[in-house]
Amino acid sequence: MPSPSPLPTPTLIQLAAKHAGACLELDRAALGGIWSLAQWQRELEEKARPGLGLRQGQELLAMACGWLVVDELHITLVAVAPGHRRLGLGSRILQELMQAGRRSGATRATLEVSATNGPGKGLYEALGFRTAGIRRGYYRSGDDALIQWVNLKT
Repeated sequence: MPSPSPLPTPTLIQLAAKHAGACLELDRAALGGIWSLAQWQRELEEKARPGLGLRQGQELLAMACGWLVVDELHITLVAVAPGHRRLGLGSRILQELMQAGRRSGATRATLEVSATNGPGKGLYEALGFRTAGIRRGYYRSGDDALIQWVNLKT
């Protein structure tokens, strides 16, 4: 029996307000619904808030969003569709966002990750992030957040 053909490589897209519905769907599926549709629309309209996605056909498979503050990129969200995890999409979309931040003048990037999120912590560590502090009880679940930073200078 022949092996199935590999899926085509997802296309990188710049997220815009027209993608708010797809972002909301992925947010709900991957993260349990962090933001409302109105919050997604505001997020995607702000120039200082870069957002990138990986799309296959019309399906949004992964996304990463951030906020540029002077020379820092604060990464606000990284999400990968549950059925497409462990395929390198999280790493790819986060590296693309970090590169976009670098092109916009960011010299460092920061994010918060749940202390109990093993896969997330592994991804961020592989990309050079290091823990610099803890926010106790940061998440709705009561989990602590690890504050992580990486240098974006090349």
